[in-house]
Amino acid sequence: MSKNPGNRLVVYVIEDEPDLREIVCLGLTRSGFDVTGFTAAPPFYRALVARRCDIAVIDVGLPGEDGFSIAAQLQAAGGIGVVMLTARGALDDRVRGLRQGADAYLVKPVVMRELTATLTALARRLRATASLAPATGDWQLTGDGWILRAPNNREIPLTGAERTFVQSLFERRGDAVDRDRLARLLGSDPAYFDPHRLDSLVNRLRRKSANAGLRLPLRAIRGVGYAFGRADAPEA
Repeated sequence: MSKNPGNRLVVYVIEDEPDLREIVCLGLTRSGFDVTGFTAAPPFYRALVARRCDIAVIDVGLPGEDGFSIAAQLQAAGGIGVVMLTARGALDDRVRGLRQGADAYLVKPVVMRELTATLTALARRLRATASLAPATGDWQLTGDGWILRAPNNREIPLTGAERTFVQSLFERRGDAVDRDRLARLLGSDPAYFDPHRLDSLVNRLRRKSANAGLRLPLRAIRGVGYAFGRADAPEA
């Protein structure tokens, strides 16, 4: 769960309808939650990197990336509760939402007492799950290299390029792997390799770990390349 000086649950509400967003945020705030509202996925993701929430309340019909996609992203990252709050109440929509990562699916209009009770019950389940998760002591690659598992057993799914990159760092755990070698492993000639491509890949991995509430021990070695440290190694 997120660290909050007032020990309040941190809730992010993603709702593009201004009046409804204000009503939900105000109602949850009055019920004791630490609430922030967002109009769409991009500002929500940016806020998540800076400060992790405990639960996300998500509308389905959002501009750009819809609520189903956001729920799936949060499910992949792990550790954040998801409540769908939407006017789409058809059975197929409810089933899709639950399958794509929602812990609860509520149909508008919703009584604030019901939403508050749902968030409180979900928070209890999340705390119980977190307390049962054993730490393994170090980062691991599992699932044939497609999953990066943290010491607290949370998992980060990797793309093909991310898998190649992380595997190369794990082969020389704690030591720097130079950029030329990384370029070749990623299928490029080092002489023509765009360094921004590698930097973007690293930033993507760090965002994924931050979204899961994790600190990735991935260090940039100036003038050389990158190194993946042990569990207690600092992140550059």
